Amino acid sequence: LLDIGMPLLDGYEVARRIRAQAWGKRITLVALTGWGQDSDRRRSREAGFDSHLVKPLDLAKLTELLARLPASAGAADEIPGRQLNS
Repeated sequence: LLDIGMPLLDGYEVARRIRAQAWGKRITLVALTGWGQDSDRRRSREAGFDSHLVKPLDLAKLTELLARLPASAGAADEIPGRQLNS
C-alpha cells in the first residue's frame, strides 16, 4: 500500500523501482491517493500498481481488496532487505 503523494520520491516512482526488481513482479501494489479521476487510475496502472484506492479510505473496500489477494502475495520473507536506490 503506497501513498502516491510522498515527498521526494512519489509512489509512482517507488512502484516503478519495485517492478524493476526480479522480486517486484510478485508483489501486489496498491496506490493510495486523493486523486480518483480515470486519468489518475490509468497513471497508477502505467506505473505498475495493481489497484488504486482513493482517500478518504473506505475500510470496507480495503478489506475486500485484501481478502481477494493470494495468501502469498508480497510475502515479506521473499523481499530482500535493501533500499531501492538507482
